[in-house]
Amino acid sequence: MRGNKTLGAERKFQPAQILASGFLAAILMGTVMLMLPFSTQAGQMKFSDALFTSTSAVCVTGLIVQDTSAFFTTAGKIIILILFQLGGLGIMTFSTLILLVARKRISFKDRILIQEGYHPSASHNVKALIRNIFIYTVSIELAGTMALFFSWRGEFYGPQSFFQSFFHSVSAFCNAGFSLFQNSFIAYRGDFWINAILTVLIVLGGLGFLVLQEARHILVSLFKRRPIHVSLHTKLVVVITVILLVVSALLFMILEWNRSLGGFDADEKILASFFQVVTARTAGFNTMNLNALGFAAIFLLISLMFVGASPGSTGGGVKTSTIGVVTAFLKSKIQARDSVNIFYRTLPTEVITKAFTLVTLSIGVIFTASFLLFITQPGALMHEVFFEVFSAFGTVGLSLGITSELTVASKIIVIITMFIGRIGPLMLLYALSRAKAYGRFEYGEETVMIG
Repeated sequence: MRGNKTLGAERKFQPAQILASGFLAAILMGTVMLMLPFSTQAGQMKFSDALFTSTSAVCVTGLIVQDTSAFFTTAGKIIILILFQLGGLGIMTFSTLILLVARKRISFKDRILIQEGYHPSASHNVKALIRNIFIYTVSIELAGTMALFFSWRGEFYGPQSFFQSFFHSVSAFCNAGFSLFQNSFIAYRGDFWINAILTVLIVLGGLGFLVLQEARHILVSLFKRRPIHVSLHTKLVVVITVILLVVSALLFMILEWNRSLGGFDADEKILASFFQVVTARTAGFNTMNLNALGFAAIFLLISLMFVGASPGSTGGGVKTSTIGVVTAFLKSKIQARDSVNIFYRTLPTEVITKAFTLVTLSIGVIFTASFLLFITQPGALMHEVFFEVFSAFGTVGLSLGITSELTVASKIIVIITMFIGRIGPLMLLYALSRAKAYGRFEYGEETVMIG
């Protein structure tokens, strides 16, 4: 009897299912809100468009079927802002924060859910983690707001100036990609401060809260002259992020120097190249016409969208640490080593298996969605479809212009892709799988040829 109760509890509580359900509930709530008369200038919005916009906001993607600045009222823009702030930090983070403010007890299930999303040891001190996430988010977004506010001084005035600054600061930190400008940030291509502010916000949002928390501890230790300890996770994330940004920016400049960047000043070429590779990793802003890019540059951006941000961040993709683990594994095989080592540490087999499973599932999702989109969107070119799907899966929001032309069936495919990209294909697999395998047995081994 007791065994049946335990089995029932295992079936009932699966963190992955609750996390996925939370995002789905937020998307449906956002869809209803956006369909209300006060949300749009026309007083109405089609269900498919509202669902697409809500999914794009909650999944911090930024793909749009309607111009955010012209189609939505101020109320509609605020709803979108709330949705991508909610989606960027995670549903469970907000619900746990509410419990903390109300001085309610944090249940063991809530601790496990936070652990799934942010920190492997979060269950030990989830209150401190949630508090720090909230403090980091508010501090960074408000700092970004004030920096943008003063940068736009004289261009926008009064409440409009503050709202423009706050909207774009939150959108950048959450890697959401929503903009209140019709052509994103193309008008500010040569503005160093706007580029710098947005880049810092995007990178900070994409590093992950674990890295931000550890960075604070490092700064405190330096100030107080204490010994500094940097975790393997933080080392890997920072190194992979720096390599991706620097190498990709240089490669982008080389590829596009006399093509799409041909008519720009030297300063604009450097700013545009760096900004575009930063935002391609999950943010979704742009300061240049992407349709003018060559195929090599498009392929580079697609690769960056696939990698994405880091675990426990506001961004999507397979994550920087996953690519780091896969690279380390391949390096170990080339060196004929049995163990996989990074920074004088050996990685557990479970982590390596998880990394390859994630990459495999991600490729499967992307190619399935692309194949279906080829069927439902026959007029689109191959590179446009792949770019759209990789953008949706990586929760990036960049497009080569086919988003507004998507059929209803195509929108559904992209919606599902954005949802899977935000919660993660591995998390979705956990949500759909059994809580525990039935029976304990093994079959006899037999080998097959590989390669």
